[in-house]
Amino acid sequence: MTDDELLRYSRHILLDEIGIEGQERIRAARALVIGAGGLGSPVALYLGSAGIGRLTLVDDDAVDLTNLQRQVAHTHDRIGHAKVDSARAAVRAIAPEARVVAVRRRADAAALAVLVADADVVLDCSDNFATRQAVNAACVAARLPLVSGAAIAFDGQLSTWDTRRPEAPCYACVFPPASAPPEVRCATMGVFAPLVGIVGAMQAAEALKLVAGIGTSLAGRLQMLDARTMEWTTISVPRDPACPVCATRPWRAAARTSRARFE
Repeated sequence: MTDDELLRYSRHILLDEIGIEGQERIRAARALVIGAGGLGSPVALYLGSAGIGRLTLVDDDAVDLTNLQRQVAHTHDRIGHAKVDSARAAVRAIAPEARVVAVRRRADAAALAVLVADADVVLDCSDNFATRQAVNAACVAARLPLVSGAAIAFDGQLSTWDTRRPEAPCYACVFPPASAPPEVRCATMGVFAPLVGIVGAMQAAEALKLVAGIGTSLAGRLQMLDARTMEWTTISVPRDPACPVCATRPWRAAARTSRARFE
């Protein structure tokens, strides 16, 4: 680490739980962020400013005037620009040395198979059920932790899906692909501007904890926020042994067998 980096990240390094070794792990990590809008904006800004080694942003949308009420990585003079390019510019304005890769395309299964395989942690900041399921399936296949957030109106949701742990569920265990809810979008329902900042900042915190190897993740727990009252509800979410996405994985069965020998 250079002298400038030691100074830039000094407030992390001063934390006993992180220190130089933890910051080096952050510096070596590769984060993949799906979505560069309301949730993706604080995620990108916090991961980039915290010194993540490589930040890959995936989104096929362009900045619109209606985004600026809540998507804080974007500015009025970048209306019409690709969101991934706008977010990259915002991150590099804070951390000029940040390595940010902008991928302007839809996060379909083909793209995710390649992108997820080259990451250490994935953050789902998308806004639709189909993309969330595709991201989850790719993370399960690659055995990568997925930090997932959602926000609509005054309601937020957050969890970490980490199938490296044999008892932990994946996203599809709790939200089965076959039970798709009616699509609800900001354009019709609206969204309380600070809500995406709260959830996105917590997603960034979960990702940094995972790559630094500190604290306890939200794996096995789902947090829900009612921003009208600022009340959080946390529920335990079990793994579904019949999950169509993760239950059939060979390593799931091997993990169960290995664990049983020691119980």
